[in-house]
Amino acid sequence: MQLTNEGIKNKAAWESKGYKLPSYDREKVTANTKANPSWIHFGAGNIFRAFQANAVEKLLEDGTMDTGLIVAEGYDYEIIEKYNRPCDNLSILATLKADGTVEKTVIGSIVEACILDEDNKAEIERLREIFRAPSLQMVSFTITEKGYKTRVYMNKVVGLILERYKAGALPISIVSMDNCSHNGDKLKEAVVEIANEWVADGKCEKGFVDYVENPKVVAFPLSMIDKITPRPDDTVKKMLEADGVEGTEPIVTSKNTYVSNFVNAEETEYLVIEDLFPNGRPSLEKAGIIFTDRETVDKTEKMKVCTCLNPLHTALAIFGCLLGYKTIHDEMDDETLKKLVTTLGKEEGMKVVVDPKVLSPQEFLDAVLTKRLPNPFMPDTPQRIACDTSQKLPIRFGETIKAYRASHTLSTDSLRVIPVVLAGYLRYLEGIDDEGNPFEQSPDPLLDELKALSPKDVLKRKDVFGVDLYEDSLAKRVLKIHSEMVGKGNVRRELEKL
Repeated sequence: MQLTNEGIKNKAAWESKGYKLPSYDREKVTANTKANPSWIHFGAGNIFRAFQANAVEKLLEDGTMDTGLIVAEGYDYEIIEKYNRPCDNLSILATLKADGTVEKTVIGSIVEACILDEDNKAEIERLREIFRAPSLQMVSFTITEKGYKTRVYMNKVVGLILERYKAGALPISIVSMDNCSHNGDKLKEAVVEIANEWVADGKCEKGFVDYVENPKVVAFPLSMIDKITPRPDDTVKKMLEADGVEGTEPIVTSKNTYVSNFVNAEETEYLVIEDLFPNGRPSLEKAGIIFTDRETVDKTEKMKVCTCLNPLHTALAIFGCLLGYKTIHDEMDDETLKKLVTTLGKEEGMKVVVDPKVLSPQEFLDAVLTKRLPNPFMPDTPQRIACDTSQKLPIRFGETIKAYRASHTLSTDSLRVIPVVLAGYLRYLEGIDDEGNPFEQSPDPLLDELKALSPKDVLKRKDVFGVDLYEDSLAKRVLKIHSEMVGKGNVRRELEKL
């Protein structure tokens, strides 16, 4: 079974193995998209293939949309050259459900793949053509927060936006769908900065800056995205191979990107977008995407990042490394760790949760605790989540501490789990697990700097914790718990004591 246009014509073979194939006329959709593109996405990674591409797939299936997605890759061209084009842009989505079942879908909504390479005349001209199209409604991104700080990449993007300006200052919505705070603002900031420099250097007229700064013409909505899509998993690969699917072996590019003709992902997903679309937009609400106002997007992000998911993830990451766990779902089989994150979310976090109304915090948290974290088919690791922990603590725990301090009815003295997690982080920085064995800490820009400090001095770092822990009794309590955690088996004992 070959994942190509020709290969999926053998419908009986695919469907007998439980694969859902596109039922719409993909050739017609491709032609429509070529003539009247509506949505181009930058970042050909797993989250895009599992989420945005699947949302469009649903709308193509029910006839809501008649154009597909164009994907562009500006960092790792090999993804397009070695995966997208040989597979005719088809992709297999393996949705790993908490009940143990796997839903297998061949996604056909991506109908064109482009390379953002200004040195390749044919590639860049096709992108310019797309950006000049009056039909284009949305340009979206999943290139990580670092992408907006990468000048070479953003210069190329701004060059394409300039093409749209030259074509008549056509309206467009430019949407960051990256998992970072105020993502739309960060994207706009990068675009406007480059545009101003180009005006100063005489590369374009002042009207271009006015264009990108006018939200009635060029909008940069905020969004909140949440879906776990780990790198291609070997268990899923073997399952697809047993079905007879060819070409599942992941390609590792020269830039160390893992890409395969399948993507594995959890079933739970959330995408909340500020409804700013000057040129209209597809009816993505029919695929479960929530459109709302700016304040509500901000609230959904705070709910997720400060209370209902990310703090739990970081707690499991820290103690998973210390206790020798290799998967998050194995940690959730540990009753002590399960109780730790349940208490963290339901008792400490829920008291100060921001309710966005469009999503229920209680239901969101219940899904995290009962479906998402315990899912035995999700190969996510504490070591992956432990990356850049020093950058995550200010939001994931600092905001809750601030909320307790600002409250007239709450006190940080009542916090039991957060001090234990922060003490666990001090133990993590030592690089010695609970059995007394050294372990390799995950990459973090401040790792070496913090490891060189005493625990007392680490806790003085407001940039790491987002607050002054010495302002109340927190620092003293964290240091005491940390001292109890030192020595073989004492991390486990402190957790059980809690």
